[in-house]
Parts: sequence; C-alpha cells; structure tokens
Amino acid sequence: MIQINLKFSIKNIKDEILWDYFYGALRKPKENFKGTSSNIKNILHNPLIQNEIIEELKNNDLNVIDLKIDVDDYRKYLKEAEYNKFPDYYSTGNKSFNISEKSLEHYLGAKLLSLSKEDIYIDIANDNSPAPDIYKKLFGCKVYQQDLVYPDGIHGNIIGGDAANMPLEDGSVTKMGLHCSFEHFETDSDLRFIKEAGRVLKKGGKLCILPLYLFNKYIITTDPAILPKGGIPFEEDAVLYCFNRLNVRHCRFYDIPHFISRIKNNLNDLKLTIFVVNNEKEVDSSCYVKFIAMFEKS
Repeated sequence: MIQINLKFSIKNIKDEILWDYFYGALRKPKENFKGTSSNIKNILHNPLIQNEIIEELKNNDLNVIDLKIDVDDYRKYLKEAEYNKFPDYYSTGNKSFNISEKSLEHYLGAKLLSLSKEDIYIDIANDNSPAPDIYKKLFGCKVYQQDLVYPDGIHGNIIGGDAANMPLEDGSVTKMGLHCSFEHFETDSDLRFIKEAGRVLKKGGKLCILPLYLFNKYIITTDPAILPKGGIPFEEDAVLYCFNRLNVRHCRFYDIPHFISRIKNNLNDLKLTIFVVNNEKEVDSSCYVKFIAMFEKS
C-alpha cells in the first residue's frame, strides 16, 4: 500500500509540474485557476454575473424572453426517453455525464424547436449523444447526427466533417440543435457555422444552441495539459481561464460585445431570440443551463 501511494504521489507531482510548464507557455492574457476545477460552475455560472448579462442583452436591443421549465413535463419526457437504454451515455463513474443537465438540454431543445414527424433534424457536434434516437422515437422526425470525428461525407444518418461546411443542399433541413457543443468551436468556426446554418435551413427552419455560454468578459476556458503540440490559435482578445483536470481544450464564453460582433452581426436572414431559463435548479441542483439561443430563418 505504501509503495502504491508513493507511485501515486510521484505521478501527481509530475502532473503538477507538467501543468505548470504548459500553462507558462501559453500567451497572455491568462488566469490560473489551478486547483479550482471543482468550483468551475461557481466561477463561470455566477448568478450575479448572469443578472448583469441579462440587463446588457436587453440594453443592446436583443430579443430576450424569460423561460420557465415545466418540471412535470420534463419528468414525463425523462421517463419516456429511457436514457438507461444508452449504457455508454447513461452511466456512472468518472466518464459519466451529468444526466440531469444533459437530459434537460435535450428536453428544452426539443420543446423550443417544436419537433414533429414533418421535421428533418440534425444533431450538430453529436459526439454519440442519444438525442437523435430519442427525438426520432418521441417525435417521429427524420434525424441525422453530425460530428467532426465522423468520416467525411454522408453515410446513412451520419454526417461527417466540418459543421461550418456541410455536404448538404441549400434549404434542405428544418431543425438543428447543439447541446453543450457550440462553445467548443475553435477560431472562427462559430461565426462560419452560423452562416452555414442560414444556408442549409429551410425558410421557417430553426437552430437551437444550448446552453449559450455568456460571461462578463470574453474568455476561453482550457486545460493546458491536453492541448496538442504547438497549441491552438486562441483569439488574442480572449482571456484564457486555465483549469487543471478540466479535460477540455477550448470552451468559449462570449461577453456581449463579442457575441454581437461574432454572432448577431452575421445572422443574414436568421432571426435571433435569447431565452433566459428561470428555474433550472428546480430540476436538479446540478443543472446550469441559463441562456439559450434560438435562430429562425425568415
């Protein structure tokens, strides 16, 4: 036991030294949140900051609508969705998802998109989420799952490649959703995707992004220890919030000026609505979805 603990301690020390080295190599501006990964929600989803953001959204003439979750209806969805039938997703241990948050995102996305059997739905940046299968079962829509990790092209209901350059015809899709994934779109792929969504959506089609990560400054959270050799080209005007054991290489939080310049100013024929969730904690104390972006093609 002593030998095992010693090996564990040595490994921890090596990991700490390597993390400090990789953090030191990152460009400025940056902030070191080493050792606070367990408190990341308290840092990035602070209610006081969220209230400031809501006021700033309204002051910038963005269409903001309050949204109250029908908790009983969510429980009904959760029962019918049967997440336990997806053992690689609905699991326990270090690799498990926060099933309350993830299922709530799927529920809210489906409700706001008003999915039906008439829809052609694409789950963008799917990462093997069961949402498309659940939507097909509950709402009867035709579903596709898209991700950069899938082989390029269309293979059955799988669409591989860049979400900002999909092999789809203009106006060929009615609904699209992103669940906790848009924030991982690196460099300019966020604004390129919004333009691409406007191209592939039919008139009246909708795109739902949730959560929409907003903050009172423009930041990208990252774990320096998992960045590829040579790093990635973070935008120079974004502050890097560096967390150890985050296991995420890029997670973008917009401040309102950057959200306007990168997203609102690139809508073309898309109409934007921001929903503000009022009672996510009534579902579960671990839930954090607060802002939702809905785009509708006019």
